[in-house]
Amino acid sequence: MSLYDIALRTLSGAETSLGEYKGQTVLIVNVASKCGATPQYTELENLQQKYASRGFTVLGVPCNQFGGQEPGTTEEIQEFCSTTYSVTFPMLDKTEVNGEGRHPLFQELTLTPDAEGNAGDVQWNFEKFLLSSEGTVAARFRTRTTPESPEVVDAIERQLQA
Repeated sequence: MSLYDIALRTLSGAETSLGEYKGQTVLIVNVASKCGATPQYTELENLQQKYASRGFTVLGVPCNQFGGQEPGTTEEIQEFCSTTYSVTFPMLDKTEVNGEGRHPLFQELTLTPDAEGNAGDVQWNFEKFLLSSEGTVAARFRTRTTPESPEVVDAIERQLQA
């Protein structure tokens, strides 16, 4: 099964899949509204604005599995993202990224190792998975690697030039 075939649901409740982004470079990020890393939304939106015209999108995936830091309803999450960070990139429904209820998307994404060679569970909010335009995972970045860090920007640039 391709990542493009995995069924997803948008934050507004519509059925979708990564197939909607076929041919694009996608940065998938598990996000939370009440986390110390929440200000990364600003950098994620900056990336969206900078690279969208070149076939790139950020895809936010709210998750409440880390310290209960995404407790809100769908409406509350949408309101927070739009009013606090002016988020324009697409958002998925609240999703489990670890454990027994791990979504199939994250079952696949977490097989990819980070820069230190560690695969497995998402460790905290704002982990980032960069998908190539062919739908394969090109890179994985942990929470402390911010969206506009040289490692992430260089990886995005490489994918957009491929």
